[in-house]
Amino acid sequence: MSLLLLFAQEGQQQPPGALPGGPMAPLFILGLVVLFLLVVVFPAQRRQKKDQEQVIASVKRGTKVLTNAGIVATVVSAKDGEDEIVIRSEDTKLRIKRNVVVQVLGSDDAEAAKQ
Repeated sequence: MSLLLLFAQEGQQQPPGALPGGPMAPLFILGLVVLFLLVVVFPAQRRQKKDQEQVIASVKRGTKVLTNAGIVATVVSAKDGEDEIVIRSEDTKLRIKRNVVVQVLGSDDAEAAKQ
């Protein structure tokens, strides 16, 4: 009799294509993905945006900057409240948007004092 019960229990297998863990498994996985986004991705993006805003705010006349196009130049004019700045690289002056400045490399005044 007990042998029949064992065979009866083995017969109740999951149909092919069914996910292990039942119907709640996809929701659990979705919850883990959302948790990952909330804990890792979104704070990193906020931190990066804050750092970029600090770089843009620190741009002033005489500052050496690097643009996202790879141009290393010195800021000729930068007025507060304006979105554009004028930079000088070698013999060329360019008018660019503030948000293309990727990195502040220092100031020309500090380099002139070293020499």
